[in-house]
Amino acid sequence: MPAQESSLPGVLRLGGASHLKIAYPRPLLEKLSHRVRILEPALDGETWQNHPKLLAETDYILGTWGVPRIDADFLARTPRLKGLFYGAGTVKGFVTPEFFARRLVLSNANQANAIPVAEYAAATILLSLKRFWQHSRQTKQSRTWKKLPVPGAWRSVVGLVSLGAVGKGTAERLRRYDVEVLAFDPFATAEQAKAMGVRLCSLDEIFRTSDVVSLHTPWLPETENLVAGAQLRLMKPGATLLNTSRGAIINEPELCQVLTERPDLTAILDVTYPEPPAAESPLFTLENVILTPHISGSLDGEVARMGQWMADELIRHLDGRPLQYQLTEAELTTAA
Repeated sequence: MPAQESSLPGVLRLGGASHLKIAYPRPLLEKLSHRVRILEPALDGETWQNHPKLLAETDYILGTWGVPRIDADFLARTPRLKGLFYGAGTVKGFVTPEFFARRLVLSNANQANAIPVAEYAAATILLSLKRFWQHSRQTKQSRTWKKLPVPGAWRSVVGLVSLGAVGKGTAERLRRYDVEVLAFDPFATAEQAKAMGVRLCSLDEIFRTSDVVSLHTPWLPETENLVAGAQLRLMKPGATLLNTSRGAIINEPELCQVLTERPDLTAILDVTYPEPPAAESPLFTLENVILTPHISGSLDGEVARMGQWMADELIRHLDGRPLQYQLTEAELTTAA
């Protein structure tokens, strides 16, 4: 190996093989090869221990879904590791206190992953304001044309629960429509809400006044079962609940009970707890539930955007420039 090439930092791709192939395609790796050594082969979360020499040469990791826990054992095998750039969303499943104790750099593509979720949420909200789901079901059942009263996208009310990256992105997309956007977020200031074009209010007010309620809350111990029967029973006639966050945010047994009592309500659930729901779950049989298999986040080509963002972030780090998507240990306590 030429001396110049051997002096370049070693970059290991780590995660599920199919995701790595999309997140870090060959043309991207070829561009990076002018600044780093791309270590071969890429490793997955199951067999990484079988490559001690590769781990010992690793200065940086470009990761995606399937990264193993970066604990004391992993860190002992990667003595040169300086940072991890994660081309996917949450890092909570694998980052440990030992990682931060080593003062390693950590960036993730959560904001890139938020883009398709916000797009999905905004599109679904607009369809819900037309009561698309109810019209579709009724038309197939009755085989006739019958139009229901709709809120529409004029002077209707949309409620967002949390204003993180996805909630903010959803609010931005809704600003072009004539809807009032309310938000519940204990961490948002009035100034931040005003800049997003939303009005802060209580959780109960969100459910009482919104035509569509969209959940974007991170899954934390404090947010488990945040939405329960008490809030759901406040919903307006014909209202819609959308969840693209995490299933554990909703008390699903109470949700099923309310949806049974209130067939006028509709729940659109892209996430559940667990995923998928148990085979006997009423979520599969309730007619006013729309279930999708966690499709709102990055899929297929959208994954490549996350990898590109992390490759760019790695170059910023190597250039000594400020990072755009760095995460600290403190920030993880309230992050998705």
